[in-house]
Amino acid sequence: MILVYNYGQSQENTVSATDVDVLFEKARNYRNQNKIDLALEYLNAAMDIAAREKNNKTLIDCYHQFSIIYLKLDRDDTAEFYWDRSKSLLKDISYPYGNAVHKYIEAIIAFRGGKNFLAISMLNEAKQINNDRNLLNNILFIEGNIFLKLEKFSSAQKNFNSLIVNTDIYEQAYLTTNSYLKLAELHLISTTLEASILDAESALKLAKSNGFYAEELRAYEILTNASTQLGQYESALTYNKNTVKIKDSVFNVEKIIAESKTADKIQTNFMKDEIARQEEIITELSQSKSRSEITAILTSAFLTVISILAISLYRNNQIKLRTNDLLQTKNSELQVARDAAVKAMEAKTNFLSTVSHELRTPLYAVTGLTHLLLEENPSANQKEHLKSLKFSGDYLLNFINDILQINKIDAEKLEALKIDFNLKKILSEVIFSLQQGAKTNKTKIVLQYDDSIPSHLLGDPLKLSQIFINLIGNSIKFTKNGEVTVITKLIEKVNENVNIYCEVKDTGIGIEKERQQTIFDSFEQGSIQINREYGGSGLGLTIVKSLLSLFGSKIGLKSELGMGSSFFFNLELKSKSDLVEYITYETPAQTYDFTGLHLLVVEDNKINQVITKKMLDKKKITCDIANNGLEAVAMVRKTHYDGILMDIHMPGISGEEATIEIRKFNRLVPIIALTAISLDDSLESFYAAGCNDVVTKPFKPEVFYRKIGENIFDIKKPKTTA
Repeated sequence: MILVYNYGQSQENTVSATDVDVLFEKARNYRNQNKIDLALEYLNAAMDIAAREKNNKTLIDCYHQFSIIYLKLDRDDTAEFYWDRSKSLLKDISYPYGNAVHKYIEAIIAFRGGKNFLAISMLNEAKQINNDRNLLNNILFIEGNIFLKLEKFSSAQKNFNSLIVNTDIYEQAYLTTNSYLKLAELHLISTTLEASILDAESALKLAKSNGFYAEELRAYEILTNASTQLGQYESALTYNKNTVKIKDSVFNVEKIIAESKTADKIQTNFMKDEIARQEEIITELSQSKSRSEITAILTSAFLTVISILAISLYRNNQIKLRTNDLLQTKNSELQVARDAAVKAMEAKTNFLSTVSHELRTPLYAVTGLTHLLLEENPSANQKEHLKSLKFSGDYLLNFINDILQINKIDAEKLEALKIDFNLKKILSEVIFSLQQGAKTNKTKIVLQYDDSIPSHLLGDPLKLSQIFINLIGNSIKFTKNGEVTVITKLIEKVNENVNIYCEVKDTGIGIEKERQQTIFDSFEQGSIQINREYGGSGLGLTIVKSLLSLFGSKIGLKSELGMGSSFFFNLELKSKSDLVEYITYETPAQTYDFTGLHLLVVEDNKINQVITKKMLDKKKITCDIANNGLEAVAMVRKTHYDGILMDIHMPGISGEEATIEIRKFNRLVPIIALTAISLDDSLESFYAAGCNDVVTKPFKPEVFYRKIGENIFDIKKPKTTA
């Protein structure tokens, strides 16, 4: 079992956040590398700082981490001692994150005591208290362990698969390594030994590169066991020798004694400090005894004053009681009104989400058939009509996507990721994709990029791309025979924290001052005349404003009618300047020879089956059709396919469930999910089920073909939701 969680969430102004963060980071790294004595020393130093500065939130974090480390050492009594210490501090302050971690540790203790269902209940409580990403990842891992123990293998597998592609900024490699190990254990139990070996080898590779010695040892043990059961005795002997070597070099008696001494020393010192503090309190109480007589005299006088005040307070209290009754009545009325408003908002969100999702299926037929007809040498008149139809289909699709995006933000279904990306690469790709529209308007796009911005940043590249696509695309739409300039400047860099100024300005028509206050509202544009002339849904700037709020930023606007507009904002991000530069800014179009490929198309809609088959025929790709998920599983068992195009929403078992079943016996065949994604769909769940990639319907043909090529011909590697 791994026991990890995020440090440094509680730092207040009185504590040196940098010092504590560094100590927590070193403690975490040494613990992950099974250097427990060093981890305890650094954690003890962090606790000293917190105690000296009287920062109770940081003390709670320290006590929790001590509890987790002592659980790892199987010293449950000591772990519960520190857990109790944090509990006493949590009573006096409001600290949701601390309460969530406290409940998480309590769940681990219950799990270790065999109370599996109680542990699951406590983990669910922890999720409700705080949504810290690192904590949620660890809750997901512990849940997987519980499911594994309860022999709910499909649930456990889904949890561990999801963590393999985690984007945790603190424990990514550690969580991935241990998830591979758990999958290897699961396959060992279910006697899918080849799969067990593959997962154990993946875990071993990560463990070696990160110095996770305990995980390296466990990987060798699993490999030894699986190889023996497969009759690969030579490999089993090699793995067993490595197991013995690791045990001798890392898990020896001297190390265990050193860890025990350090643990005992820290606990003893803590006890001594606590005794000294209690003695100081007793001394203060003893000294106060000599002043008791004076206190008695003053108390008598004070009681007389109190008696006079009591009558006045009683009268005031009666007035307050009547006021409170009135306030409670009004609060009840407000609660009813609020509940009604929430239900109305949920009804609106669900309605728009359902409509948006249902429109995608017929729209797939419209755009797909239009594309096929345009490629069949239509006459000049027909070609003109088909181009108009294609334009209308693309416009409708963009409108549906905007509604779905707004709904997801309103329903709090979106949150910003923290993964490695390059800002210049994002801007280059966005500008490249919008060049055609700029050429149509005879408008030039200029990028003024500050090269002092770190090349490796932590954030959400997909949402940043959406922000810049909307802003730059908006500027192009309202600028003819002009220029759109994209500006980035590094405002400040302190350690890993960077502040970046971003601006998109144009020489377009500008916005009237009275319209500038409402321009970011849904379905708002400059005027009715502008809407008629330029079109659009009026949702682009609303999406930008909502997405920037996920980054803790706000959009600003400067504009003058007839002189152009400027949209600007600041991004506060983390940098990773120690990485080796590897990113290129070219976006070359990759071509593939699809001749001879044989795919399985899993689709329940007959029209969509025909369209998808014809699109594949264009590239000389043959295919079989499965009408539902059960058919697909049966056909993959009997036939070798180069790839699978899997619809997600189908009657019977869904495409996600069908993918999970296929992955039980075929881990290599590329599976691309084709889905008219809805509000409640999660890309992470598709990848967790075993999909290699996701294409949303209706899709552009060039994207469709590129995804097939990438996932069949290019090197297979885990995807991320970015």
